[in-house]
Amino acid sequence: MTAELVLCARDGAIAEITLNRPEVMNALSFELRGKLIDTFRNLADDVSCEVVILTGAGRAFTAGLDLKELGGETSSGRQTTDTSVTQLSDAVDLLKVPLIGAINGFAITGGFELALMCDILIASTNARFADTHARVGVVPGWGLSQRLPRTVGINRAKELSLTGNFLDAQTAYDWGLVNRIVDPDDLLPTARALAQDILSTDRPTREAMLQIMDEGWHTTLGEGLDIEAVANQSHSLNHVNTEKIAARRQSILKRGRSQT
Repeated sequence: MTAELVLCARDGAIAEITLNRPEVMNALSFELRGKLIDTFRNLADDVSCEVVILTGAGRAFTAGLDLKELGGETSSGRQTTDTSVTQLSDAVDLLKVPLIGAINGFAITGGFELALMCDILIASTNARFADTHARVGVVPGWGLSQRLPRTVGINRAKELSLTGNFLDAQTAYDWGLVNRIVDPDDLLPTARALAQDILSTDRPTREAMLQIMDEGWHTTLGEGLDIEAVANQSHSLNHVNTEKIAARRQSILKRGRSQT
């Protein structure tokens, strides 16, 4: 029996997606991309899903596009023009809930781009990042040339993209690329605990905050502040309840005391 290329497990409101081609470092074949697109679209339509975790099986998160397939050495089996490259990025955009990337190993080129689409990155000490577009001879198509400079700074991004050199987990953390690094055995437990922390917040408020952060990312600071002001007024009119705020304040104070 052929193994499922994309695994999706549910724990209540948390969906955990695993790229499952470990024998080829989870290379993003045409078929795997299609399965991943379908998974993201299904979760986007599922109102019971509130947080998504994305990881890879084996020693890689994903090595990016399947180069054997891209170079014509193997057949993808597709009969029409391959639009799944752009559609994958669009499918991630449809997901209006937090996406946590649990980077277990190599995230290379397209895999690096997929990691950059995540809202939060937790990296194993085994994680390695590389942009090898210039070595392969392919220009980025999933936003790496724009997201990477905004994340680590333009000079560091140029160093990574123009050399194709690998970036280790500690340096990725030092550069602000990942939120934290953990031992391999702690990777998924850490991501799951973070997902539970997210679930403990008010859903309409956090989803509004996620939306305005993403919208502001693509604008100037001034335009972003305008976006926030509009969202603040809309949220206040539709979601704010003073009694609930008072109760939540007590919960926040209790949580703060327990974490100090």
